[in-house]
Amino acid sequence: MRQQLSDTAARMFLERGFDAVRVADVGEACGVSEKTVFNYFPSKEALLLDRLEATADAMRARLADPAIPPVEAMLAVLDDELDGLVENLAADAEPDRALARYRRFGDLIRDTPSLRAYRSDVADRFADLAAEVLATRTGRRPEDPEPQIVAATLVGLWRVQFRALRTHLRPGVPLPDAIDAVTREVRRAARLAETGLAGYGQP
Repeated sequence: MRQQLSDTAARMFLERGFDAVRVADVGEACGVSEKTVFNYFPSKEALLLDRLEATADAMRARLADPAIPPVEAMLAVLDDELDGLVENLAADAEPDRALARYRRFGDLIRDTPSLRAYRSDVADRFADLAAEVLATRTGRRPEDPEPQIVAATLVGLWRVQFRALRTHLRPGVPLPDAIDAVTREVRRAARLAETGLAGYGQP
C-alpha cells in the first residue's frame, strides 16, 4: 500500500501539479481514506520524496562503521542510490520516455516551493544524522565542530550528485554515458573532500 500510494501520488502530481492534488485525492485513487495516507506518510511532500528516507537509513548504517572512512562510506550510499535509479529507468522499454519523466519530476521539485523547502529540511536532517553517527565513532558530541563539518561535507556530496543527475540525465543522452558523467563529478568532489577529512577519527 505504501508503494502504491507513493507511485499514485507521483503520477497525479506530474499530471496535474503538486498544489492541484489533495492528499484526499491520492487516497481516493487508491481506495483508502486521507487518514490512511497520513498513517503511511507524515506530509504531502513525503508522498513524493519518500525515497529520501531510504537514503537516511543507508547513511546511518554506512557511517557507523569506524573502519570505513567517512567519504568512502558516503560514496557507497550514493552509489546504491544511483544503482536504484538506473534500475528503475532501465526497466522502461522506452528510455527517452523514462528520462523525460525523470526530468519532469525534477522540474516539479524545483518549481514547487514546499517541495524545495522539504528537500532542504531533509538535507539538514541528513547532516544532523551524520554528525550524530560520526560523533559516536570518535567519542565527541554531535555539536562539536569536527563532526559538524564532516557531516556538512558529506551532505555536500549528496547535493553534488543530485545536481549532476539534473545536468546529465536527459532524453537523447545514452543512460550509461549520463551515469558515467555523474559518477565522475561526484568522484571529483569526493577527492577534494578526502584531502581534508582523511584524518577524521584517527588518534
